[in-house]
Amino acid sequence: MEKILTIDGRQVKFKSTGAFLLRYKAQFGRDALQDILKLQGVIDKKNQIKNIDALDLEVFFNLAWTLAKTADPSIPPPMEWLDTFSEFPIVDILPELTDMILSCLTSTVQSKKK
Repeated sequence: MEKILTIDGRQVKFKSTGAFLLRYKAQFGRDALQDILKLQGVIDKKNQIKNIDALDLEVFFNLAWTLAKTADPSIPPPMEWLDTFSEFPIVDILPELTDMILSCLTSTVQSKKK
């Protein structure tokens, strides 16, 4: 799944693939699934932020960078990449990226068992 979001006046491409979880682990040395679960209580069923206190900014920025790096391997390391933005509106971006993150965790194959 791919999305292009406008952040700080420029188009930024994000992509979720099968390698997303491995890329996250390789870069940050952390299990992406555990970190994704930390964000689970932040977004409601309508993709709105419902619990800002539960939002771990480090996890959010790490996930955002990994999705961007998956889309564009030439982007710089996380801190350098984030420094290229004068604003990074988490409230607008998080709901957009949530669908992408969940897409790499769920199956599109229908079960053949009945």
